[in-house]
Amino acid sequence: MKKKVILAFFALACALGVEAKIGTQIGNVMARKTTSLNGQWNYIVDVQEEGYYDYRMHVTRWGFFQNAKPRRPEDLIEYDFDKAPTMQVPGDWNTQDERLFFYEGTVWFKRSFDWHQTAGRRTLLYFGAVNYDAHVYVNGQETGHHVGGFTPFNMDVTELLKEGENVLIVKVDNKRKAENVPTLIFDWWNYGGITRDVYLVDVAETYVESWSLPLTPSKGRGNVITFSVKLNKPVEGQEVTLSIPELKVKKKFVTDAAGQILNCQLSIANSKLTLWSPETPKRYRVEVSMNGETLVDSIGFRTIETRGKQLLLNGKPIFLKGISIHEEKPNGGGRANGTNDAHTLLSWAKELGCNFVRLAHYPHNEYMVREAERMGILVWSEIPCYWTIAWKNPKTYANAQQQVTDMILRDRNRANVIIWSIANETPHSAERDKFLGNLAQYARSLDSTRLISMAMEVTSASNYKNRLQDNMSKYVDVVSFNQYIGWYRDVNDAPKMVWEIPYDKPVIISEFGGGAKYGLHGAKNQRWTEEFQENLYKENVAMLDKIDGLAGTSPWILKDFRSPRRVLNGIQDYYNRKGLYSDKGEKKKAFYVLKQWYEGK
Repeated sequence: MKKKVILAFFALACALGVEAKIGTQIGNVMARKTTSLNGQWNYIVDVQEEGYYDYRMHVTRWGFFQNAKPRRPEDLIEYDFDKAPTMQVPGDWNTQDERLFFYEGTVWFKRSFDWHQTAGRRTLLYFGAVNYDAHVYVNGQETGHHVGGFTPFNMDVTELLKEGENVLIVKVDNKRKAENVPTLIFDWWNYGGITRDVYLVDVAETYVESWSLPLTPSKGRGNVITFSVKLNKPVEGQEVTLSIPELKVKKKFVTDAAGQILNCQLSIANSKLTLWSPETPKRYRVEVSMNGETLVDSIGFRTIETRGKQLLLNGKPIFLKGISIHEEKPNGGGRANGTNDAHTLLSWAKELGCNFVRLAHYPHNEYMVREAERMGILVWSEIPCYWTIAWKNPKTYANAQQQVTDMILRDRNRANVIIWSIANETPHSAERDKFLGNLAQYARSLDSTRLISMAMEVTSASNYKNRLQDNMSKYVDVVSFNQYIGWYRDVNDAPKMVWEIPYDKPVIISEFGGGAKYGLHGAKNQRWTEEFQENLYKENVAMLDKIDGLAGTSPWILKDFRSPRRVLNGIQDYYNRKGLYSDKGEKKKAFYVLKQWYEGK
C-alpha cells in the first residue's frame, strides 16, 4: 500500500492542475557551472500505473489527501524508494535489470541531492534525454513534463528547492503510441529510462540562454561570421562580448528589446581563418561573456552548399564516404552514452575509411556529435519521423517540430553537422507531403546554413529501371534514398539496374546492405553468411558507381544492433545483422569491400 500511496501523491499533483514548465532549451550546457546528478538512482517498476489508478479510485479514503493538502510527501518518498533497488543514470533499464529486457511501461526514479541557495543565482534542472514520456517532480511538486526520447530539456526549479537535502522523482514511460514520433512500429530497441546526463545548472538571474556563430558563404567579402544571441528574458541594452583570441576578434554587442542580438556580421580575412574539414578539423576557442561570466566553446568554421549535382564543402566538391550508426554501445547492447562509447564507434567508422556518419534515426547524444567534430567526421542528424507517422494529427506535428527545434538548438554550433534530416522511408500521401513539407520549411527557417534532406523510397517504373519520384524533392537540398538490391531482391539484379533521378541535386544513397552473422561462412549465394554479404557489397558498389550525381553513401549499418523485430533463432536473436561489425566489434568480410571502395574515392 505504501508504494501506491506515494505514486498516487504525484498523480494528485498532476490532476490538480500543477503547471509543468519546460523552459526553452539552454545551449552549450557543457560550458556552464553544473552539478551532476548522474549515478545510482532508486527505481520502482509500475506496470499497471497503480499510482494513477489508486488516486482515482481511493483518494477519498486516504486521509492525508483531504483538501489536496498531503502531509510531507518527501517522508513517504524516502520510506518507500530507499528500499527499492538502484540502477545507473544515465542508462537504460532494459540491460540493467533482466526482468525489464522487453519492458515497455512506467518506471519511477528517485534521487536525493544537497543544494544551497546563492544570492542572485538561479538553478536549472537539465536532462540530456529521457525515453519517452517524462514527468519531473521536485520535492513533491510537478515541475515539468516532456515528450520525446532523444532531445534535451530543462526547467527552472529554484523556487522548489530548499536548503540541504532535496528529492527528485522522474516518472518515465516508454510505451509506444500511434501519435508519437516515432510511432508504434520501428526497427530498433525501445530502450527506456533516463538515458543521458542529468545536471543542476547554475545561472544568473539574466543569462545567455543560447547563441550561434555560423560561417556563411559570401562573395567578395572574405569570410563572414554571423553572431546571434538570445537571453533567457527580454532585457534590452545588455552588453555581450564575443571573443575569438586566435583570430584577434573581440567585439561588444547590445541586446534589443526582446533580449536578442540578431545576425551581426563580422568579416575575417581569408588568410587568417583555417576552415574546418575532415582533413583539418580545426576548431577555435570562442568566448561569449556577459556580466563577468564567460561561456567557452570550441568552434569550427566551414561552409556547406550545393551546385547542381555537386556537394561543396568550403567551396570544393566532396564525396561523403559514410556509414549509418545507431546509438548503441560498441560491445553488446544498451544505449550508448559518454565520450568513450562515441570514440569507439567513430574510430570503427574511421578505420572503415569514413569521413561522414549518418546518425540514425534520431538525434544522438551530444558527446557523439562533439567527438565526431573533433575527429573530423561530418554528420547527418535526423529526427524519428520513421515509416508511417500520424500525419493528420496536429499534436504529432507539434512533437516533430519540437524535436527539430531541440536538435538544431543543441548542435547548430557544430561545424561537422551538415545535414538536418526530417524523415526516413515515409510512404507517399498528400497528408505526408504537407506534414514533411512544413517541417522542412520550418527547419530551414531555424538554420539556413545547413542542408535539408530525408531518406526517401524508390518507386520502380519497370523490372530493372528504378525511378526516384517524390514530391518532397522540392523541399530538400540533397536527394537521399534507401535501396536494398541484393537483400530484398536478387543480388544478381544489381548489374542490370538503371537509376533515374530526375533532379539537379546531389544524390546520397542513405542506406544499402544486407545481413550476415559474424563467423557464419558458406557460398556467396547462401543468405546470412559473411560471403553473401561480401558479394552483396561488391555488386552494390559497382552499381552505385554508375549513378549520375552520386555525392555519398551511408550503408546500413556500422554494427549489429538490437531490434525486437529480428527474431530468427540462431541467426538474428533480436539483432539486426546488417552491421559491418558484429555486436561485439568483430569485422565481417564486407567491411573490407567497402573500405577498399572508399579508398578509391
